[in-house]
Amino acid sequence: MRRKAAATTSAMIAFALAGCAPSAPAAPPPSLLHAPSVPASPTLPATRTATSAPAVTWQVGAHPLPLRPDGFGQIQPTPPELVNRSLPTPDFLPPPASPAYTAKIADVPDAVLKRSTWQPACPVSSADLRYVTLSFWGFDHRAHTGELLVREDAAPAVVKAFGELFAQRFPIEEMRITSAAELDAPPTGDGNNTSAFVCRPTRGQKSWSAHAYGLAVDVNPFCNPYTKDDLVVPELASAYVDRANVRPGMVTAGGPVVRAFAEVGWQWGGTWKSPVDRMHFTATGE
Repeated sequence: MRRKAAATTSAMIAFALAGCAPSAPAAPPPSLLHAPSVPASPTLPATRTATSAPAVTWQVGAHPLPLRPDGFGQIQPTPPELVNRSLPTPDFLPPPASPAYTAKIADVPDAVLKRSTWQPACPVSSADLRYVTLSFWGFDHRAHTGELLVREDAAPAVVKAFGELFAQRFPIEEMRITSAAELDAPPTGDGNNTSAFVCRPTRGQKSWSAHAYGLAVDVNPFCNPYTKDDLVVPELASAYVDRANVRPGMVTAGGPVVRAFAEVGWQWGGTWKSPVDRMHFTATGE
């Protein structure tokens, strides 16, 4: 689900990276026109002893890309280290205390709201958002605690869908709230953050994205890139445009992610013709 532009990442993924079709005619400020794929550095992450985590061979967000005229980063070949992506998950929140799936829906704490992309011009009020924390499996085969902001009426569906993914041990690299700084950061094309609320417009448009309403989720953006014409987002994820080569973390037609979100009435952007938004699940169909 990035940088300012006249046109998500994650949360790049946000990308990420981020949703992709308009949900309302209201137009956002030009400064929110592009969501980056570079993730924000965590503050005071929780720690624990790693026993089987894969070696870190790539530093996410370390290398800004040259820009295209449209404000996205230049599309480049996928680095060998990311062709079969399997990076460990840093613990931004304490890992689950229970081996069972755990999820909580709460009002958004002020501190969380302040580090998000929410601001008064967003099309959803802060009072209508909920802070969701939930268990997920990382590519490191360990359980982690993720965080999402979603609209109040969408929170139970999101909790149920990710509960099914936890039961299936579907791997997710990262799940944290997108920060405002990421919207202005230069794209690095290597983000893989699973995120929900991001106050930004639809890619390449001026109307609000479904993410700006808290009604969309992007799952493993790098493994499930957005494509339109010659554009690939995240910009280094071209190796994952080949959907015949199925790797962990990929969303596939009829697979566990599509089934889990279909069961709660959400639609998948991977069925769209142009753009094809493989990371994107939405309650609005947009």
